Amino acid sequence: MFNVTRFKKITVLVAAVSILSFLVAATADAGLARSKFLGNIIASSVPSNFATYWNQVTPENSTKWGAVEGTRNTMNWSQADTAYNYAQSKGFQFKFHTLVWGSQEPGWIGGLSAADQKAEVQQWIAAAGARYKNSAFVDVVNEPLHAKPSFRNAIGGDGSTGWDWVIWSFQEARKAFPNSKLLINEYGIISDPTAAANYVKIINLLKSRGLVDGIGIQCHQFNMDTVSVSTMNSVLSTLSATGLPIYVSELDMTGDDATQLARYKEKFPVLWENPNVKGITLWGYIQGQTWKANTHLVNSNGTERPAMQWLKTYMATH
Repeated sequence: MFNVTRFKKITVLVAAVSILSFLVAATADAGLARSKFLGNIIASSVPSNFATYWNQVTPENSTKWGAVEGTRNTMNWSQADTAYNYAQSKGFQFKFHTLVWGSQEPGWIGGLSAADQKAEVQQWIAAAGARYKNSAFVDVVNEPLHAKPSFRNAIGGDGSTGWDWVIWSFQEARKAFPNSKLLINEYGIISDPTAAANYVKIINLLKSRGLVDGIGIQCHQFNMDTVSVSTMNSVLSTLSATGLPIYVSELDMTGDDATQLARYKEKFPVLWENPNVKGITLWGYIQGQTWKANTHLVNSNGTERPAMQWLKTYMATH
């Protein structure tokens, strides 16, 4: 005799096991981090082991204006789409990097009139927002202290605040990316309290206008290799006083195996365990595919350097 009750129980059990298996599989393929994101960059293609380690995506170059619109009015989004679509398929947070930056801007922009420059920047920001509307984050202005765009006078110049062009950029980004968190991004901050104080002046101008949602600090090897823990904590305190979350945007540290391991063990926890740091993105991890030598964490043959082995162990309990 067919037992309906028993059949229903078995059906529920099978469904529960299937859901659990799916969740376990998803978790196993969603990077090392749990409490906050730990991301990395994607260049022209997605490394096969990306999701083994990382759960957030930033394009290395493909969403920079000069890469997309090297020829005026001809947009090439192919590599950007690769990174974005991968992030969407995995449920990883995607950061658009970057809208306004003095480096890697289109070569043709400098020859235009101020009015045409402004129109082109508006067109660029609007196009980016329309195509990547589900971006979790946007680096609106990159390196304002170090790499001001050639066209900045066309979008407000210094103006009455000293940073009107930055404010204008964020106003345009807010319209184009209404559902994204807008970030500012800069290097040389983590190792320099004076630079951090100058950075905060810009941040507070944006904050008072409701235009910025987080602070990006790059943390590249040329700062991280030598910075002291005390300086790091001082700078993080200065940035935290704004009340905005901090995102480490471009982390790398160099050295031979022993040196790199020591640096990660000493300095990575300072960033990760700071309650105001809400996520960390590393800037490459595969040998031969990083912008600076010896910053990689995985060798070209797929073996892990000691710093990566330590990072996996550390992340398992943090």
